Amino acid sequence: MTTPLKGACIVGQSGGPTSVINASLYGVVKTALDSPHITQVLGAEHGIRGVLDDRLMILDREDPDNLALLPMTPSSALGSVRYKIADPDADDTDYRRILEIFQKYNVRYFFYIGGNDSMDTCAKISRYMAKAGYDCRVLGVPKTIDNDLWGTDHCPGYGSAAKYIATTLMEVYLDATVYDTGMITVVEIMGRNAGWLTAAAGLASARGMGPDLICLPEVDFDLDRFLGDVERIYQQKGKVLVAVSEGVHDKTGKLISEYGSDLSSSVDAFGHAQLGGLAATLVAMIKERIPTKLRGLELSLMQRCAAHCASRADVDEAFLAGRTAVEQAIAGQTGFMVAFQRPETGDYVCQTKLVPLNQTANAERKVPLDWITPDGYGVTQAFIDYAAPLVEGEPERVMDRGLPRFCRLEGFFAE
Repeated sequence: MTTPLKGACIVGQSGGPTSVINASLYGVVKTALDSPHITQVLGAEHGIRGVLDDRLMILDREDPDNLALLPMTPSSALGSVRYKIADPDADDTDYRRILEIFQKYNVRYFFYIGGNDSMDTCAKISRYMAKAGYDCRVLGVPKTIDNDLWGTDHCPGYGSAAKYIATTLMEVYLDATVYDTGMITVVEIMGRNAGWLTAAAGLASARGMGPDLICLPEVDFDLDRFLGDVERIYQQKGKVLVAVSEGVHDKTGKLISEYGSDLSSSVDAFGHAQLGGLAATLVAMIKERIPTKLRGLELSLMQRCAAHCASRADVDEAFLAGRTAVEQAIAGQTGFMVAFQRPETGDYVCQTKLVPLNQTANAERKVPLDWITPDGYGVTQAFIDYAAPLVEGEPERVMDRGLPRFCRLEGFFAE
């Protein structure tokens, strides 16, 4: 057995928040605080920028009762960041600074909670530390509501976002069908290249209170066909409910949200186009063909911060991912991401495994085409069976006069 290292750990959060990302943080922090091998638990303010800027919170000094509120606190308690570090072979400036900080605080364990780009950052740091000969164990903890990380059955954050989407679509369905007059409602859901979130609307359809059309980016979007189908359903029912992923595109790859606007000029630090406005675009196009009441709804940030609609399974599994990262690092593992797997048959059970960071970084996992109905407008029973266990259960919440209590870190910084 590999001898555990003796030293401090740093944990950071990166990318878009989720309603359970702090459950993973708590899994790391609580397990690290309980370990005799980890001398100090430091939290990087705003992800890797906190390491580069020497802005590290001493989590050992935080009130344990306050830390215990983390699992049901949405967003990123340490602060997040979208910062792309260069390839170390091209520019090692950031890496030399990271190594300097690690040496300053005797950091022997580094945990990074994030999605695709965050795993890329984690992989680069792991490789550089090995090349520099500095003994530090680096593990990634998965996080993304997009559910598109390669190598894992599902991602912490997805189950709660899927539960929120399915619940909201059921509620919208009931509201949008209440009048004896016609109405068309288009709901825009997050998802750049993978349609896992929008597919969750199928859970509402399985209850008989979901969309008539579910449009995923895995299938090329034919605008003329879509408008014709909306008109056909409206003539049959007098009501139409559409769930559409923000990343749907035509056969040339052009985003439908770019029709009439130029979103391609607005990108983030990783070069990703800033999406949004699709529901309004489609509503304007439908209005030209069908004179009826129309509504365009963009769920936007609510999808990733709705801790009030979190799934118990998701909260527990997010904590498990953080705890497993620390346990595996102490046991000698480095250069891996914690991943989930489930049995191929029998009842749902979430188990953990490790996948190499260099394999999962920047790789995307999309909804299987055979989980999408032949007409391209829905999901099959295979997807329902996959997603249903992930949204189950109600976590315990600490309430104060009818409202939730959330963790707010005091922020004691190392010097």
